Amino acid sequence: MCFMLYAGTDRPLPRREWNKDAPAELGVWSLKEGEAPIQEFFSKPKVQNVGSTTGCGCDFPFIMRGNGEWPWWDGCLEPDQIESERINREALVGLLRSSGETSVGLYGIWYDKCAEKPQAVEEISLDHILNSPFRFKEQVLYRVKL
Repeated sequence: MCFMLYAGTDRPLPRREWNKDAPAELGVWSLKEGEAPIQEFFSKPKVQNVGSTTGCGCDFPFIMRGNGEWPWWDGCLEPDQIESERINREALVGLLRSSGETSVGLYGIWYDKCAEKPQAVEEISLDHILNSPFRFKEQVLYRVKL
């Protein structure tokens, strides 16, 4: 199963299929039938799936919840992982900046658990996503100020 990142906006983000030949251009697509329950967690009316350079959300920096909490992350990554995360952070921030929105909701969760409620809500700035220690916490709804 894949980690998925969902974005809630006032206006739909431009849809585009993931292209393996241009992976840094993030894919954005409408929710599939099984993903529809996730809409209830967003205050914004348009919810879409945003794919990373792998097509799903697995190349966005994230941390999994375990034993009811999110573990401390030590930041140890291989050089290729560091570069992949940088590319995905910058592409996501660029996509959201170009949306014309003043704020967006972001929610990361495993595909087969998209009906599970957020376990926390955090407010962050868009630039915070660019900080290399930042990781999307599984099952946290982020309110991102642009």
